[in-house]
Amino acid sequence: MADGTTTSEQVSARIDTTVPHSARMWDYWLGGKNYYEVDKAAGDQVRRIHPGILDYARADRAFLGRAVTHLTGEAGVRQFLDIGTGLPTSENTHEVAQRIAPDARIVYTDNDPIVLAHARALLTSTPEGVTDYLDADLHDPDAILREAAKTLDFTEPVAVMLLGIVMFIEDTDRAHAIVKRLVDAVPSGSYLVLSHTITAPGLDDVDAAVEYWNSVGTPKLHQRTPEEVSRFFDGLELLEPGVVSCSRWRPEPSPAGELPDEVAFYCGVARKP
Repeated sequence: MADGTTTSEQVSARIDTTVPHSARMWDYWLGGKNYYEVDKAAGDQVRRIHPGILDYARADRAFLGRAVTHLTGEAGVRQFLDIGTGLPTSENTHEVAQRIAPDARIVYTDNDPIVLAHARALLTSTPEGVTDYLDADLHDPDAILREAAKTLDFTEPVAVMLLGIVMFIEDTDRAHAIVKRLVDAVPSGSYLVLSHTITAPGLDDVDAAVEYWNSVGTPKLHQRTPEEVSRFFDGLELLEPGVVSCSRWRPEPSPAGELPDEVAFYCGVARKP
């Protein structure tokens, strides 16, 4: 790992098993094993309030796979900066990218101590490629960029991956400024891949689930409108179909030709001109 100084004892001391954590609850919903009873209880209550939450988790994960497949296979991207990685599961960014391009280089970043504790699962790589992990916080993009530059070449295109992470930045102006700082640091031909929970009329159960989560869990989640999510891509060239529900970003064709049901988790992929 890039910092190389965090001991297992220090990591364990940072893990609070008395408060539900979003990364562990997400892991629970995706069928993982790296969660505690407090996360399961909170996750089950969120599902009771909003039963469709499992569809969000699965749709976001599937979007990651489709986006990385497109960027590696069709756009020729060979470098990925995946911020807000979450707990390792199947079809991580490096697995998808290196299956197509064995020389792909991936840097994962997260500040959750339980993710750090399991980061070794993210550090497998093909002999031709590289994976690395940074213990860093999205609120400090300069530190992320400084450390990532030890593994990634910022004179060549980089895909900046921000899946389900910007929603944990409370102030919207600051969130947009952080995303802009990251995009400004990468060259022309780079990409921004972003997903974010939304709020909109008719999503009362979603709003209620978020309100419950924010009353018991950490970090706090901040919904934004589809228009606010679209603003993260200002100045970039959005790929079709634009900013849409994660389930509807280039989904696998269905026999009847129908689009999947929408989820209140929006996403987009855009190229830096």
